[in-house]
Amino acid sequence: MSKFLGIRHEDKYVMELRAPLTPRHVEHLVKHKKLDIVVQSSGKRVFKDDEYIQAGALIQKDLNECSVIFGVKEMPLEFFEPEKTYVFFAHVIKGQPHNMPMLKRMMELKCNLIDYEKVVDEQGKRLIFFGRYAGMAGMINALWSWGQRLTKLGFQSRFEKIRQAHHYHSLQEAKDDISSVGQLIAENGILSEWRPLVIGFTGYGNVSQGAQEVASFLPLKEISPAKLLHLKDRKKLPDNLIYKVVFKEEDMYRHRDHSKPFDLSDYYANPQDYESQFEKYIPHLSMLVNCVYWDQRYPRLVTKDYLERLFAEDRPKLIVIGDISCDVNGSVECMEKPTTIEDPVFVYNPIAHSIEMGFGGKGVLVMAVDILPAELPRDASNGFGDVLVNFAKPIIDADFDADFDDLDLPKSIKKGLILHRGELTRDFEYIRQYLDRV
Repeated sequence: MSKFLGIRHEDKYVMELRAPLTPRHVEHLVKHKKLDIVVQSSGKRVFKDDEYIQAGALIQKDLNECSVIFGVKEMPLEFFEPEKTYVFFAHVIKGQPHNMPMLKRMMELKCNLIDYEKVVDEQGKRLIFFGRYAGMAGMINALWSWGQRLTKLGFQSRFEKIRQAHHYHSLQEAKDDISSVGQLIAENGILSEWRPLVIGFTGYGNVSQGAQEVASFLPLKEISPAKLLHLKDRKKLPDNLIYKVVFKEEDMYRHRDHSKPFDLSDYYANPQDYESQFEKYIPHLSMLVNCVYWDQRYPRLVTKDYLERLFAEDRPKLIVIGDISCDVNGSVECMEKPTTIEDPVFVYNPIAHSIEMGFGGKGVLVMAVDILPAELPRDASNGFGDVLVNFAKPIIDADFDADFDDLDLPKSIKKGLILHRGELTRDFEYIRQYLDRV
């Protein structure tokens, strides 16, 4: 089989414009690593075919010649070919039912699968990710949503100038707009109806850091979760500041046995022994930006029952939830469904238990686009490829016919190898229980 490296055209979503490697990365691999690269032709990718040609790649309609294929999102069943190596976000490690047929097909064809999500270092820290850009795009969209929602409610705000992330040509353009809004707030203040304006961030990983980076262009003052609880009681608060609160695990959760202190390692080992204490903060937040990992083992942060009680009393302070984590009925239970770039927000009515797409309706607005980095395709692809480019040659040079223990791959890449010659590797044998259900 040839040793061509292929770069796939993304087709899962209409607005998916990203690439795993950009023309800049391809030029480096062709010139300095002497790799032969084929790029699948695309009429919508943010980087044009001609840019890849100038970088030294071949442009073709298919990738039949390629032994290793890089992509971003899941691939259709008919795309896979026997005994090839595929590198992409497979979304199978939680046993996601909609992707089990894809995994089965790859197993039948004896394919190798490397999942970016599981390429980690010795401490388990992810190395190849879009998370920072998800946070950035999510924060841009949350601020845009705030302005649009207030307008719909009949209020003016300083945020009306901000656009949805994908309308900006670059991240810098978005930052410039947000910075100008920040200047207006610093000079003219915030409407009294919304003071103090508080943005809460859950988590402190790559996603949260990206969101906080974008928010930093506003006049922020960071306070602790404990101080947030008493902020409204303070007299003569400045009218030209936005308050920022970052919630860590010990702020959000507590042991069910209240006599026991919070223990981070125990929380991750035994999440069933813990419960959320986040409800006490929600009435004090104007905007919640949710950036935490969640699965069914963990307590929820915002439940439908709590929102029903909150909205039954009065119009709450909470206007917008930017659910960047995007887990359906997950840590934010009212996140009823992921939204698209084309139709990015809905309003959840906690009394009627219903959603209404757009900015109108009664309740809390939820922004839950599930491919947020795709709204910043150029910046996100460049940042992602800056890491991936270092692994391209080791992957293309690897002899996947060798036994797993003898595979000559970087340790971090080997950790992300879910399928080897069509078989689940040791760390991913547990996925078989989900395959058997399909």
